[in-house]
Amino acid sequence: MIEDFVFVDELVPGIRWDAKYATWDNFTGKPVDGYLANRIVGTRALCVALERVRTEAASLGFGLLLWDGYRPQRAVDCFLRWSKQPEDGRTKLRHYPNIDRAAMFESGYVAAKSGHSRGSTVDLTLYHLATGELAPMGGRHDLMDSVSRHGAHGITRVEAGNRQCLRSVMEACGFGSYDCEWWHYTLKDEPYPDTYFDFPSTGHRADGDGGSHAYRPRIENRIRAGNAALP
Repeated sequence: MIEDFVFVDELVPGIRWDAKYATWDNFTGKPVDGYLANRIVGTRALCVALERVRTEAASLGFGLLLWDGYRPQRAVDCFLRWSKQPEDGRTKLRHYPNIDRAAMFESGYVAAKSGHSRGSTVDLTLYHLATGELAPMGGRHDLMDSVSRHGAHGITRVEAGNRQCLRSVMEACGFGSYDCEWWHYTLKDEPYPDTYFDFPSTGHRADGDGGSHAYRPRIENRIRAGNAALP
């Protein structure tokens, strides 16, 4: 991992995460190129801002669950290849029920150059600190449908309120929202606005002496809807 990129959980203690693209639970139906471990990576600037978000959310009774952070360019290229393959129906109902694969790019849900590859974009949601249950948001991560837009019709008042709560906290802490996806936020003052990185996201990091050590996650709890590792 290159300098200035870190494991988010090391700088933002208390977050939960489930790196979806390192698992089989994503719209491609299998782990994605470049995601070699279930862990979230991002810039130090991202982590500083997320710590402010964590503190503010906690004052409202919420914790943070992260689904994605830094995304290698090779993962984006994998999405492009996948979009051109014949439809097999395995993930369509869950992730893109009303559009074709290729339309993901046309509709803005997936991009050939992703802000995630710059290291300061994050996909996340809220959970209730008192119970560990995910806050209802009116749709899951990577549901590529109009219901995922900010201000979407067809969701409950509670779901809309939770989306607005997340958005208010994120924007107050220096993030910009994305109209198509209620879970997607980018740090406004990101350190690498024009650079798209491609190093893999792994469970290892280089030590100062050139060696490395493995991250061994302590899976102490999993929240029902997110399968999120609790650091």
